[in-house]
Amino acid sequence: MLDLLVRNVRALTVSDERPRAHTVGVLHGRIVGVDEQVDGLPARTVVDGDGAVLTPGFADAHNHMVWYGLSLAEIDLSVCRTLDELYDTVAARAAELPADAWVIGSKYDDFVLGGHPGRSALDRAGGGRPVWLKHRSAHMCTVSSAILAQAGVLDGSARVPEGGVVARDEHGAPTGLLAEQAQQLVDALVKPYPVEELAAAIERAAKVYVSEGLTAVTEAGIGGGWIGHSPAEASAYHLARERRALPLRVELMPASEVLHPLGGNPADTGSVGVDLGLRSGFGDEFLRLGPMKIFTDGALSSRTAALTEPFCSHGGLGVLQDDPKVLRDTIVAAHRSGWRVAAHAIGDRAIDLTLDAFEEAQRVLPRPDVRHRIEHAAMVRPDQLPRLVALGVVPVPQARFLYEIGDTMAEALGQARVPWLYRQKSFVDAGLRVPGSSDRPCVGVGAPLAGLRSMVERTTSAGVVLSPDERVDAEEALRSYTAHPAWASHQEHERGRLAAGLRADMVLLDDDPTTVPSAGISEIGVLATFVGGRCVHGADSLRADGPVPA
Repeated sequence: MLDLLVRNVRALTVSDERPRAHTVGVLHGRIVGVDEQVDGLPARTVVDGDGAVLTPGFADAHNHMVWYGLSLAEIDLSVCRTLDELYDTVAARAAELPADAWVIGSKYDDFVLGGHPGRSALDRAGGGRPVWLKHRSAHMCTVSSAILAQAGVLDGSARVPEGGVVARDEHGAPTGLLAEQAQQLVDALVKPYPVEELAAAIERAAKVYVSEGLTAVTEAGIGGGWIGHSPAEASAYHLARERRALPLRVELMPASEVLHPLGGNPADTGSVGVDLGLRSGFGDEFLRLGPMKIFTDGALSSRTAALTEPFCSHGGLGVLQDDPKVLRDTIVAAHRSGWRVAAHAIGDRAIDLTLDAFEEAQRVLPRPDVRHRIEHAAMVRPDQLPRLVALGVVPVPQARFLYEIGDTMAEALGQARVPWLYRQKSFVDAGLRVPGSSDRPCVGVGAPLAGLRSMVERTTSAGVVLSPDERVDAEEALRSYTAHPAWASHQEHERGRLAAGLRADMVLLDDDPTTVPSAGISEIGVLATFVGGRCVHGADSLRADGPVPA
């Protein structure tokens, strides 16, 4: 007897063998068949989809789940359109807090506001409290004088980490803006976060994710560096899972800062790693280690992405996060030690460095089909495309950025380089699989259907289409949010399609994303989300004969 039979649906299987179906059968968390393969089989629960659309569960190949969950408890500054509105918002929150409490906000956009918040204005708005406002890119933040004093910036005792920038005015006084690695000055005051607090953040994020149809995500950096929140960050995921508060599958990217010498046998190929020699792939169907996250440069929004030619606005070539040799050595060492590598590389100079390192790593120790990744791959020159293909690299761009900050990126780079921005069709035509992702909370709207729409339209918030030749059709966009993330994680035989033997991760939608007008894709409603055949969202709304597994 089947555990679950979902019938009367328009199933988009994302499987070449049978692209469409109307019935799906589930046993022990896996799909056992579709249509005539399960016709006549009894089931403990039969769900009548009433003609709704069933797709594989959505996956986000690059997000920051803990960080997003934390932001849900912070001031949402993305709604502020002026600096005065931001200061008023900060003052309103400060008035609710004790005199020594931190006022924390996230997702402010200096381009929308007309500039970064000022330290003196934050001092007034916060009533002298420590005020910490995080830029939407995560590559910058602005803080009040109280934090600068605690961090040692005001008295000059602070040691700014390599690759960090403390912004100063024309008189040499700190403005409160900290970029890139300089944010570690604040981190040192608040981290590590308690594991309990991180587990609560994961639970908050998970509830949002499953309501949007997400059944699998990759957490893009934990445990170290400015991206991590605690050396015990993985424990927070374990705790959330033990509490049944982690209803979707998570792949964890440790930050490269956690790599250290292992002291193993000299005959071992890997000399660095994390304790016990754990590496990519360790774990189970719900929680596992993914690639090692390595930052090579900054971001376009902060003008810190490493370019070969200067930015058109504000000039400069951006910055690499460390000495090029150190970055290459880190990538090669992680490769030798059995890790898949996820290199954050946005500018074309950073991508050159990353490709050189991947090439060197394969010369040192060939690993067929390793599937190293370039996170963001935001500025890929035409001559870099063949190298990505030859090395089997997985590009992980975020199409939604085109809508939210595409206009400012185009201004920063100039029209000649706009065709390089967040490519999609060029990657597909070259034979590369492109997993969909959000980089949430760096993006304002991280829902997969919104990202899918941006892949199809490539429209900015001002209505400009950036590189229309890079648009893909909705069916390819659907693959990017289902089958391709599974493939990028070496999980293509476990999830990502509606086919016999794969895990029953499914989403029930109220319309078909491959046939509605593109503007309607992001408006499609998620009726129910299933992970391993269990309904983790929308169970109460289903028409079911028998108890819905939940």
